[in-house]
Amino acid sequence: MDNTIEQGREKYQLVLAMAQRLPPVVTAVVHPCDTVSLEGAVEAYRLGLILPILVAPPRKLQDVAVKAGIDISGLQVVPSEHSHDSAAKAVALVREGKVEALMKGSLHTDEVMGAVVSGSSGIRTERRISHCYIMDVPGHAAPLIITDAAVNIAPTLEEKVDIVQNAIDLAHAIGLDEVRVAILSAMETVNPKVPSTVEAAALCKMADRGQITGAVLDGPLALDNAIDPQAAAVKHIVSPVAGHANVLVVPDLEAGNMLAKSLSFLAGAECAGIVLGARVPIILTSRADSVVTRLASCAVASLVAAARRHALAHQLPAN
Repeated sequence: MDNTIEQGREKYQLVLAMAQRLPPVVTAVVHPCDTVSLEGAVEAYRLGLILPILVAPPRKLQDVAVKAGIDISGLQVVPSEHSHDSAAKAVALVREGKVEALMKGSLHTDEVMGAVVSGSSGIRTERRISHCYIMDVPGHAAPLIITDAAVNIAPTLEEKVDIVQNAIDLAHAIGLDEVRVAILSAMETVNPKVPSTVEAAALCKMADRGQITGAVLDGPLALDNAIDPQAAAVKHIVSPVAGHANVLVVPDLEAGNMLAKSLSFLAGAECAGIVLGARVPIILTSRADSVVTRLASCAVASLVAAARRHALAHQLPAN
């Protein structure tokens, strides 16, 4: 265990320890042409979380490394012309089976995701692509997964099925034994005037019918009675999820973004982020992310890649 994940971040420490027991995941780092993104990739490499392939203009990359005093002499570099070319070449490495994860560098998120979802050369699957935050909230016993706060602006019911399933699969990958999904709204009763309550009820029935698997769902639930047992008891809500949810599914991106940032800035939470539903996990970082968050995001991607590897192995016919 490395002290880079500081004391008091026990949930992220556990995720890091799980990932460090695995081989480092080969990761295309897309255009790490500033100090923050290059340092994050190299530190994750030092901790054995990833084996980075740096996709960037060589001269620009070297200038950043020299100015920041970062040694990249032992790392593979795939030359590119500019940021869009970096994204295209990183995605090509996925299509060629040479990497098992992508990590965003100093380019804009839209550039990365544009290459990922390209109809002719992207890496989409039959699943809807969605984003999850894995929140380490001080004083809260378990990690909280929040989805979707970064990709799907106003998802339909059909799209929410994939968003929920992506989050459930992530929860299993990071070692949550029992996945309890709360479909959030502003209230805990179904009200036809509030569409998110109707969709919540539909998602729960779809889980009953096996259209969503691997977790127990409940909703609609308000945030308080989703995560606080006393609040659930006051409202006389009796379910395995109410008061004990570890996956929170928000109605739309605005609600998710506000919830995640409220936890970060008011409760001191760290929030590792990952994009799911493509052929490989995608580590989305921003310049504002702490070292803790960057390393935790890499650790989560490693665990997701290992789970995907395991699932693919079990799909192959026996020799």
